[in-house]
Amino acid sequence: MLLSSAVILSSLTACANSPTAQNLEKSLAADSRLQNNNNIFGANPSPQTTPQPQPTVQLPADFPAEIPIYPNAQLQSVTPGAEGQFVGLWQSIDPSNFITSFYRSQFGTNNWQIVQQPSDDTGTFEARRNNLLVRVTIQPKSVTSATQNQSQTLTELRIDYSPNGTAFASPIPSTDTTAMSNPTTTPNTEVASSTPQPGSADFIGPVLPNSNAAPAPTTTPTTSPATTTTQTAQQFSDINKAPQQLQRYIQDLSTLSVLTTSANQAKGNTNTNLFEPNKTITRREYARWLITANNAMFASNPAKQIRTVSETTQPAFTDVPRANPDFPYIQGLAEAGIIPSTLSGDSTEVLFRPDAPLTREQLLLWKLPLDTRSALPAANLEAVKQTWGFQDAGRIDSRALRAVLADFQNGEQSNIRRVFGFTTLFQPKRSVTRAEAAAALWYFGTQSDGISAADVLKGKT
Repeated sequence: MLLSSAVILSSLTACANSPTAQNLEKSLAADSRLQNNNNIFGANPSPQTTPQPQPTVQLPADFPAEIPIYPNAQLQSVTPGAEGQFVGLWQSIDPSNFITSFYRSQFGTNNWQIVQQPSDDTGTFEARRNNLLVRVTIQPKSVTSATQNQSQTLTELRIDYSPNGTAFASPIPSTDTTAMSNPTTTPNTEVASSTPQPGSADFIGPVLPNSNAAPAPTTTPTTSPATTTTQTAQQFSDINKAPQQLQRYIQDLSTLSVLTTSANQAKGNTNTNLFEPNKTITRREYARWLITANNAMFASNPAKQIRTVSETTQPAFTDVPRANPDFPYIQGLAEAGIIPSTLSGDSTEVLFRPDAPLTREQLLLWKLPLDTRSALPAANLEAVKQTWGFQDAGRIDSRALRAVLADFQNGEQSNIRRVFGFTTLFQPKRSVTRAEAAAALWYFGTQSDGISAADVLKGKT
């Protein structure tokens, strides 16, 4: 065997330089084309750029912790403003009324002084706490190219705050956000924005520094009678002076911006934090609260709202001209037939007496039509005596008897029971206090179908 191997090896060595051996070596050699080809298994591929995640928008480190942030909202942008002010923009898939109710509750219970808040489910809150001034703007938006499982609407939430209490200028245009920054949003999702931009005739804010946009034209707003009423909520410091049973009603209504004051009253009041719960309420003031409370309760139901009137309407009362700051409210109640006037066929009701004290029977006569939403029942003195058992029923005005009887049918939601408690004396001509008027306006409806200020604050409709 060893001899055979030696012979074969000698033969191959001898043939190494022969043409046949050279051809065999070339056929078994590695392919030279593979030496410079990197696209083979086991070779190191060329380096590729790995997409980096977009940086998450974060609040500044000095953002005040006391400012409430809606929990189901995502921060979209942060913009510094002038004089240390700050502008933050959030988006949420929750409806605007949920967010509005959240801020009404937060500002109403955490020692904030509410300077302004919206009368319906959208608009602007402005609140102050010590030297911190905050403005929250809630605006629904529509998604024009939503995915199959995405909501067709979202809510834009903008928060401006001023740490030194400097008053805000007109609103700065919000950042143009075309899509929500969450995994369910696709690049094709677009949000229809209705925010006026610089250069638009509807833009009312200042142009930011370094902006190339043309300034908006200056326009002079037309003042209507309704704008003379200050629609601001207050955190009153003297609610504890009201009867304990009525304090919750005042607190809820003040949070809803119902307990407003006219411009004339505001000028003469040096301390706007006082509600003066035991002070007599005037007829003009109750008329304003009545419309404001009703429309706040039914903000999502225009069919149940009372319309105020324009300055061109012919006055129903000779002592409430169009120049009167409360004309839109008093005239609106007359136009709706809520209060007696010449419009409702009461030819003797030519004077409203706006500064006269409101009486108990007038409180019911104006309020009950908005509770029952129907004509008041026929009533007589004996029917009122048998139901309520008032010892002084004979002193009640004949027109007010119907309201008193209808109120008895409301059971535990009766205005008389809620405002005056248990009593066998109605005292129909007695003046009503501001606290008692607030208690009457806290609830609208019947025992089986109604809504309270507490319901509205909780987001119920």
